[in-house]
Amino acid sequence: MSGFQPVDQLIVVGAVLWGGVAGLLVPRAAYRFSVAPEEPWADRCPEGHPVGGWIGPARCADCGGRAYGPGALPVSLVTALVCGALAAATGTRPELAVWLLLAPPGVLLAVVDFRVQRLPDVLTLPLAAAAPALLAGAAAAPEHAGHWLTALYGGLALGAGYFVLFLVNPDGMGFGDVKLALGLGAVLGWYGWGAVLLGTFAGFLYGGLYGAVLVVARRAGRRTSIPFGPFLIAGALTGLLIGACAA
Repeated sequence: MSGFQPVDQLIVVGAVLWGGVAGLLVPRAAYRFSVAPEEPWADRCPEGHPVGGWIGPARCADCGGRAYGPGALPVSLVTALVCGALAAATGTRPELAVWLLLAPPGVLLAVVDFRVQRLPDVLTLPLAAAAPALLAGAAAAPEHAGHWLTALYGGLALGAGYFVLFLVNPDGMGFGDVKLALGLGAVLGWYGWGAVLLGTFAGFLYGGLYGAVLVVARRAGRRTSIPFGPFLIAGALTGLLIGACAA
């Protein structure tokens, strides 16, 4: 981007507001999706009261407004920060609309995986389909800075790469990570193969650092399973931000 103009500032402010509001709608879904694979989606608070709907804060009116899931404020702040950073890096280009639509589901997936080490198909598969579909719309708009075919190939390549890792070591790489990689690979591929490589490397780096910290703090052993989805997503965000700035 050539300079940070007033219109860019307005876009960043709007993106932050969008992320903040969207983040407020994530906690209830995060709570309901945070169950073991063999269990149905949670439909009651820890005290047994029914949980209605899928979006909104995770607070139970029957419990006097007590929170029963992830806090709305931290989730909202993280989503606002992510959306603001994406807007600052992308500027007025049409693909920003895609990034802002995909950011809240990405935060939701990261929260769920951190809570129960699970990436639900009902979230990863629509993301895998939505990313290339939305980017096709961005590719048809003027002044875009990416390549749709590379995005499509990037999703297939990253998904295939993670599938191989899953076959080699299914205990270290979950199949949910494979399905998540399809969508994230498409997002990274929009800005080229360099962004795909950078985002992939960053994800492994973040996950490795997190695991090392847990081992040093004696909160995990060398064979302890950790949720990799949040780091895969954080790595993709890193590659996307750098790719957008360089485009």
